[in-house]
Parts: sequence; C-alpha cells; structure tokens
Amino acid sequence: MPWSLFRCLLASAIVTQVAVFSTTIYLHRCATHKALELHPAVAFIFRCCLWLTTGLSTKEWVAVHRKHHAFTEVDGDPHSPHLHGFWSVQLGNVFHYVKEAHNPETLERYARDIEGDVFDRTIFRVGLLGPALGTVGLCFVLGLWWGLLAAGLHLFMYVFVLSSSINGLCHYIGYRNFDNTATNIRLVALLTGGEGLHNNHHGHPRSPKFSFRPREIDPSWPVIRLLIGLKLAKPYKIIDEMHAADRI
Repeated sequence: MPWSLFRCLLASAIVTQVAVFSTTIYLHRCATHKALELHPAVAFIFRCCLWLTTGLSTKEWVAVHRKHHAFTEVDGDPHSPHLHGFWSVQLGNVFHYVKEAHNPETLERYARDIEGDVFDRTIFRVGLLGPALGTVGLCFVLGLWWGLLAAGLHLFMYVFVLSSSINGLCHYIGYRNFDNTATNIRLVALLTGGEGLHNNHHGHPRSPKFSFRPREIDPSWPVIRLLIGLKLAKPYKIIDEMHAADRI
C-alpha cells in the first residue's frame, strides 16, 4: 500500500473515532441522559472536537435522541426502521435526523434544559465552518487531494455507516439482554465507541457504561473510567448496579 494512501486512511479513521467518542461520551451519555457529569474543560474539548469533525448542534442532537427514547418504534420515533423502513433509516438516517432537528416543537419540548453559552451563540452555531476547518487541517497535513479524500471517507463512515447502523441495524437485528426493541451487535459496538450495545442502553439509559455481559466491549468505558479516576467526570449508577437494584 502506498505510504500516502496509508496516511490518508489512518487519518480518516482517527478523525472518525474522535467524532464517535465525542458523540457517545459527550452528546449521548453526558448531555442527553445525564449519565455522566464532565468537568467543564473536558466537555469543552469534546464540543470542539464535535464541531471540527461533525458540526453537530448539541441542542438538536439531544432533542432528537430524547424523542427517540420517548417514542421508540411507535408513531413519533424520528428514525425507527420498523416505521420508516429498514433501508430508509440504514441509508438515509441523516435525512430523518435533519428533518426532526429542525422541528422547533421537538427542540422546545425535549431540549429545554440545554442552554447555549457564548461559544454556541457565536462559533459553534456555524455548523459547516467546523468541518470546513477540519478539512483544511487534513489538507495541510496530507496534501490537498489526500486531505479531501480523508475528509470524504470520514463523512461517509460517520454519517452513512456508523450512525445509521445504530438507528438501523441496532433496531432490526442482533440479540437482547433486556426487554426492549433495540438490539446489541458487538461488531457495531467496537466501531462506534460502544453504541452498538444499544439494547443495553435502552434497558438502562442513565448508565454511562453500556457493556453488561462479560464478552461485551464498550470501548468508551475505559476512557470514562480514566476521566473518573482523574476527577474529571462523575458517573451516575452503572448498568450493573441498576440491574441489581431492579432484581431486589
């Protein structure tokens, strides 16, 4: 494999995983479900990473995902493969997301507690600027065409493969530990920072740890444990404690 191609693929994979870990740790576990409280400096780093790699709005993402939990697989679910069709969600999840994210009623009802700061009102509100700057950075490191290719591969993997698989595949095939309609797919979990353990998450949404069985791997959990050990994060009860309490 030519060295330039290897550097391109490696850079794309790194950028994608930065986006994935920032999404699952900050947007999902912290901002949406309050399963984790992050030190403001750590939260800001995650927000910057998300802006540069995805351009996502915290308020919009939180609102759409909370609505998904409120209406899972029933009328109102923004991206249920059982309502909208498997391929519609697996290949076009981004379009379902954008439609719901621009619904003022959804934002008002499900993300009222998400208050933007000065960065949200100035820099982060320009969603396209972040990925544009990120792409410029890749071009500076890799060269123009390799940088554009790395950015394109990252966009494809994050938007059309990984994010879509969580809302598509992980509500369609896989196994279940808990009585809900989501499923677990271990391979998807390895590629998405643990998000593929979706049945576990729906079973205990406020757990910052998604793995439950010994053979399940949540790649984000060691990172979270490190942050906890450094006093940079404070968790809510983890899934094992919640399940034990449910059985009492």
